[in-house]
Amino acid sequence: MNVTFYGGVREVTGSMHLVTGVNDHILLDCGMIQGRRKESEARNKSLPFHPGLITNAVLSHAHIDHSGRLPILTQNGFKGRIVCTRATADACRYLLMDSAHIQESDARYLNYKIVRNLLYQMKASPKTQNVSKKEKARIQSLLKEDHNVLNTAAIEDIINRYGLARVEPLYTKDDAERALGFFDGYPYAYPISVGRDTSVVFYDAGHILGSSITVIRTVENQKKFTIVFTGDIGRFDMPILENPTLNFAEEDRDVDLMIMESTYGNRIHEPTADLKPSLKNVLNETWARGGSLIIPAFAYGRTQDILYRLHELFNEKAVPRLPVYVDSPLATQITRVFGEHPEVFDSQTHKTFLEKGKNPFSFDQVNFVSSVEDSMALMREERPHIVIAGSGMCEAGRILHHLRYKIHNPKNTILIVGFMAENTLGRRIQEKGLAYEESGRSGPPPLVRFLNKDYPVKAHVVRLGGFSAHGDQAEMTRFLKESNLNIKKIAIVHGEEEQSLAFEKHLTAEGFSATVPMPGEIMTVG
Repeated sequence: MNVTFYGGVREVTGSMHLVTGVNDHILLDCGMIQGRRKESEARNKSLPFHPGLITNAVLSHAHIDHSGRLPILTQNGFKGRIVCTRATADACRYLLMDSAHIQESDARYLNYKIVRNLLYQMKASPKTQNVSKKEKARIQSLLKEDHNVLNTAAIEDIINRYGLARVEPLYTKDDAERALGFFDGYPYAYPISVGRDTSVVFYDAGHILGSSITVIRTVENQKKFTIVFTGDIGRFDMPILENPTLNFAEEDRDVDLMIMESTYGNRIHEPTADLKPSLKNVLNETWARGGSLIIPAFAYGRTQDILYRLHELFNEKAVPRLPVYVDSPLATQITRVFGEHPEVFDSQTHKTFLEKGKNPFSFDQVNFVSSVEDSMALMREERPHIVIAGSGMCEAGRILHHLRYKIHNPKNTILIVGFMAENTLGRRIQEKGLAYEESGRSGPPPLVRFLNKDYPVKAHVVRLGGFSAHGDQAEMTRFLKESNLNIKKIAIVHGEEEQSLAFEKHLTAEGFSATVPMPGEIMTVG
């Protein structure tokens, strides 16, 4: 019995591991790699194995860094099923379609730039090598309709006429729709056969709606093996969801190998009890400056967590009743999915809201923005308000345009409420903005580049790390120590190398047998 660590190894995104036995090849996650466009695109395009070899795929949860390459798997010869919890299957219906939309949009825009640059070169003055404003305007009118909508027919015609290399999306909406037909959703604590000799059972990971700790039971040469894949381990004592599972069925307790995340393997979050008062303080300080609060947030989980806490603050009359805008069609859809799965909510959510007939995520001040026109009007709104928009790492989506209008105004606040991976715009804003705050905001503000322009980070940047849905070092250690699992060995994954190595050192000191595999490493179990 072997495990090959293909993705999310000494890095955070691109979760992917393969459990291989004599008869079964079970894929754990098939996540998208995020980061620098050219590097991540090249790695995302191809899988490190033939999809036809995979018996079945098991998905820990719906976040794109765990699910985002499933359409590539299913369009290239995969014949099995994608097994996950019911809530994960429901969420993927929206997340994968949104991912496909982003792939298609990015490809169209890059093809537009390729054609535009060619035409600029053709029309440049032989002497100055510059293009006149008149020629630029003519080229823009050829390639765009109504200044904003790309003229895809004209762009395609020029690509074909001049034999240009066309940028293709990683996958299309049709590909994503086809992938959704492979999904099978199951409840927690229900054994599922995923191979001739292999079964899995899901336990609540407490990370996100539907997230699972997967126990894989298999038999090889009449010997039983148990592998536990934590996926992403959640927090303890957070609202909405149950804590990570600590009590496992007797037949699942003896673990030969645990594949465990380490996103915050060397960090301790702010206490969860401090989150609501901290959010209250940030909001009141921004209000006192006459500014707006801009929150880049993942559509799945973080948005709902923030809405829940804002709902509580408004009910307690602890903050001004500013209008709250969820400017993300995806977040709107995912919020509906949350509403469809109250069976996984914790007792406090039932007591505070559901038993009173209230929706935790909908209240008088909240507005769900759908149309592009309404979003554009909101970006120009100067009266104080709160915007929650995607993407969570500021790499795409409507948050970019809110930042474009708000990042240079010192009245406003950009609130960082989640993990920002290396080489993302969110990480640059976080690092440069926090450094500027720590310097007393002295000297010229730092610059960040996005949408082909440099912007000064004059808005206040605040980070509330306690909002993270990932357990920190102490919480992950608590999971290991307080659960009734007997663990022989731990393979540490899903963390930047520094975090994973630090977590390995910490667990070794705590008496666990832990190792950090290399990308592509094959580990024998048993």
